[in-house]
Amino acid sequence: MSLEKDGGIRSEKLLHSFWHVNHCIRRIVQRTALENDLTIPQYALLITLAPFEEMTQKQLGKATFFPKSTLSQAVEGLVQAELIQRNPVEDNRREMLLTLSDKGQLLYNKIQSQESSILQAFESATNSLSEKQYDDLLTSQRQIITLLEEAIERGE
Repeated sequence: MSLEKDGGIRSEKLLHSFWHVNHCIRRIVQRTALENDLTIPQYALLITLAPFEEMTQKQLGKATFFPKSTLSQAVEGLVQAELIQRNPVEDNRREMLLTLSDKGQLLYNKIQSQESSILQAFESATNSLSEKQYDDLLTSQRQIITLLEEAIERGE
């Protein structure tokens, strides 16, 4: 077991750092969702769907990692609020195609411009990094993600 000078294990320090980043993201997302009368899953679906013209509900579920029940409830809430439209896929009537409504696009644009939103917070954080820091961070995270996904597949 390799300890750093100050007594901490490298992997634990990095894991705690990721937890801290995750905690900060969740707090900002909660605040932004609440300010816009959305649940956290609804907010996540809205900002995931918005950059695309359309997505199937299945694609949206894969992108957000939500369980089917959470996904269905959040989609239903967004449809009821007239923020997205849900229509059956032409060749597969069991699959639903989701599109952002005009009202949904307006809300997304509002959220993007809110100074307190996660989008603005990440923009500010990203702009504080040099290009090299940014590239190195993404490279390191991709490497960690790959190794963690391999551990998941092995059942560790």
